[in-house]
Amino acid sequence: KASGLAAGKGVIMAETQAEAIAAVKDMLEGNAFGASGHEIVIEETLYGEEASIHAIVSGDDFVCLPPSQDHKRAGEGDTGLNTGGMGAYTPTSRVTAEMQAQIEAQVLRPTLDGFKADGIHFCGTLYAGLMLTPKGVRVLEYNVRFGDPETQVLLPMVADDLVPVLLASAKGEALPAKLNFHPGAAIVIVLAAGGYPDSYAKGDTITLPTTTPERSAIVHAGTKRAEDGTITTDGGRVLSVSGQASSLQAAADLAYGVCDQVHFDGKYLRRDIGHKELNR
Repeated sequence: KASGLAAGKGVIMAETQAEAIAAVKDMLEGNAFGASGHEIVIEETLYGEEASIHAIVSGDDFVCLPPSQDHKRAGEGDTGLNTGGMGAYTPTSRVTAEMQAQIEAQVLRPTLDGFKADGIHFCGTLYAGLMLTPKGVRVLEYNVRFGDPETQVLLPMVADDLVPVLLASAKGEALPAKLNFHPGAAIVIVLAAGGYPDSYAKGDTITLPTTTPERSAIVHAGTKRAEDGTITTDGGRVLSVSGQASSLQAAADLAYGVCDQVHFDGKYLRRDIGHKELNR
C-alpha cells in the first residue's frame, strides 16, 4: 500500500507474488500514486468482512453510531481495484451487541486512554475501519472524521437531534449515555464515472429527477454547476443515492429506484451493495 494519502485507492490486494512485485514497481518506479507511493507499506492480507465504527468523542466520553459496512472494491462481488467506497449500509448483523461491546472496550477505550497518555484531549469523530477476521477484530485504520460513504447511511438512522451532540463534542462537554436510532436499515449507492478508480472523463451533463421519494436523498460529490444551472461530472465518485426503510431490502429497492433516474454518460454503479447482509 502507498504510505501517503491516495484517496482510498492506495491499497493493492495482491493474490500472488508476481502481482505484489508488479504493484511495488508501479508505486516506486512507475509513480502510480505520485509522492504518496514513494514510500510503501507491506502488510499481511486479512480475510473477513469490513466494518466501520464511528464514535463521537469528548475527551474520556464517547457515544457510538450504528455499525456500518463499506464496499471498497470497484466490481460486483467485491472484485477489482480498491476505491474510496462504492456504497455502504447500516446496521450490519456481523457486529453483534456483544461484538460492539468488545470493540468499545478493547479498541475505542484503549485508544482514548492512549490519547490521554500522550497529552491529547481529543474532541470530535473517531472512525475505526475494522476487519472481522476468523481470529477476531483487527484495526485497519483510524480517521478523525466521518467516513465517506458511511455518513450517508448513518445520519438518516439517527432519531435524535445530532447537532447538540456534535456541539457538546466540539466543546469538550458531557455526551448523552446513548443515541436513539430509527428501526430498519439504510443504504447508499455511489454513482461513479466510467473508468473509476482509473482515468475517467469529466464534464458530462447530469440529468436528475425533479423529485425524490420520501426517505431517499441524492448527495453530490464529484459534480460541478455551471452559471446556467447545468450540472456536470467533475470527479470519480460523482453522486451517491441513499435510502432508509424498514428493512435493508426495502432501502435498497428505494435507493436503486432513484439511481435509475439519474443519467450521465459512463455512469457506473455496483448493483450488489449489501449483498452479504441480504444473503445471510
